[in-house]
Amino acid sequence: MPRLSSFREMNLVQNLASKFSEFGTVDVLGEVDHKSYSLPIHSFQLGSAEKDKPVVGLFAGVHGIERIGTHVVVNFLSTLAEQLSWDEHLQQLFSEVTLVAIPLINPVGMLLGKRSNGNDVDLMRNAPVRSLGKTTPLVSGHRISPKLPWYQGPKLNSMELEIELVSNFIRETIFGRPFALTMDIHSGFGMQDRLWYPYGKTKTPFPDVGVARKFNRLLNTSIPHHVYKLEPQSAAYTINGDLWDFLYDEHRAEHTENTYVPWTLELGSWNWLRKNPKQMFSFAGFFNPILPHRYSRQMRRHRNLLELFLRAARNYKSWS
Repeated sequence: MPRLSSFREMNLVQNLASKFSEFGTVDVLGEVDHKSYSLPIHSFQLGSAEKDKPVVGLFAGVHGIERIGTHVVVNFLSTLAEQLSWDEHLQQLFSEVTLVAIPLINPVGMLLGKRSNGNDVDLMRNAPVRSLGKTTPLVSGHRISPKLPWYQGPKLNSMELEIELVSNFIRETIFGRPFALTMDIHSGFGMQDRLWYPYGKTKTPFPDVGVARKFNRLLNTSIPHHVYKLEPQSAAYTINGDLWDFLYDEHRAEHTENTYVPWTLELGSWNWLRKNPKQMFSFAGFFNPILPHRYSRQMRRHRNLLELFLRAARNYKSWS
């Protein structure tokens, strides 16, 4: 079994927690037990706690093998913590908008170097949501066996602890806000970075698709040479058990006067394989940049987008 002392991502999150606590709130939402391990899931909150302020949420590490997303979120939060010590403009921003984050949702999976959690459940197939369209065998989620990838879990309404903790955190910090954008960072699909908006369960447009299209225009005009392809997740494939579909529908049913759009940033990791075929000899190489200069590029590449999310949320009344 791996040693906790060599668990780089958990060390990064814990180091961030010690740095971040001076400027925001750090909590341990719960601990996930697996054999002799008990691993915490950390949450971070920065900015106004007032419910009448807009909010941005950053999430990563749903799939344990996709380490790069956790690194992107931790790097961004760490940079913000450094800048808040001297940047008055940034301090003003966070008096008007809230940022919340869970950089490592599946610590057991990441420790073990696997996609699923410690119970062999794919956490992005685990929410109580059924696809309304044609699905792809296995890939869209199944209940055949935990020995196969994309396993949803044994029962429709039985959510894993990690998903319960994230869902409760979203209800507490996102629900009830006038406007919310969240981003969940993944890797392992496609040659191009994609920004997916709901739904994953159906090709039918989701009710707030107009807001997503307006954000697309905002992105195109604010960062005209960006690298992202914006599309509904169902343009790639439909799935069962999508967490963000589940939370979006719950929010819309309970908070009809507010707007919440959950986005997924899917990093085009096949491009890393094309440029460095040696990565194919490592399972992690299908999901993460291995060469140092490509890793550094990912740390830089998405900063403008993350900052735009904050500015867009703060100024949502002027564009959405």
